[in-house]
Amino acid sequence: MDFRFKAGDAPMLLSMPHVGTDIPDEVAAHLAPCALAKADTDWHLAELYESAERLGISTLAARWSRYVIDLNRPPENTNLYPGLDTTGLCPVDTFGRESLYQEGKVPDQAEVQRRLERYWRPYHNQLRAELARLLALHGRVVLWDAHSIASKVPRFFEGRLPDLNFGTAEGKSCDPGLENAVVNVARAQDRFSIAVNGRFKGGHITRFYGQPKEGVHAIQLEMCQCLYMDEAPPFAYRPEVAAEVQPLLEDMMGAALDWVRA
Repeated sequence: MDFRFKAGDAPMLLSMPHVGTDIPDEVAAHLAPCALAKADTDWHLAELYESAERLGISTLAARWSRYVIDLNRPPENTNLYPGLDTTGLCPVDTFGRESLYQEGKVPDQAEVQRRLERYWRPYHNQLRAELARLLALHGRVVLWDAHSIASKVPRFFEGRLPDLNFGTAEGKSCDPGLENAVVNVARAQDRFSIAVNGRFKGGHITRFYGQPKEGVHAIQLEMCQCLYMDEAPPFAYRPEVAAEVQPLLEDMMGAALDWVRA
């Protein structure tokens, strides 16, 4: 199976496109040693979002590493942030600018297309099918695209990121009511810093599937990994630290559900 999926009965789908760690042998044979650390993975999100199942939320989690192909990039490989540095559909280097491939082994366009069909499309087919199922049941649905990143990545931003980074494609991917419902819960506390449509405005999944007029309201949350895990190898999950932010995550998802059910 190319992903892990569990259907729920609530009008929400939790998508986790960057949690995958598997790398098929035919790809691994061309990778440089640094790729084995899989440092740019969105580690442990299934554990962090354990309340999703209790809330009846459908969950979709990637199996394959983003080093195989990035499920949150458009199939045309256009830059989601024109003028800014970013990694592409088939990343060739890590967030730390280490080359992912052995010399002369960078995938050509034919290989990128093969991976698109083999590893990218199954996830998106399932995502699309589940949104359609939930829309048929409820009339409208929230797509929550969950991500995490190291709190400091000099390649992409200066200094330390805010703890919780919400993206709604500058308000285009969801109704303002949903954005307000979720963000207001975050603003009601003073432990974790937040940003809305800052450095992260939502990737391909948020921008493409978020179609408010069609009943699909998408929001991305990119959160700092230091809130729940060690940011250095072996990237261990820290349940006692995660426990501090998990109630807030559950409250924010609960607010989204209250909004979409209203």
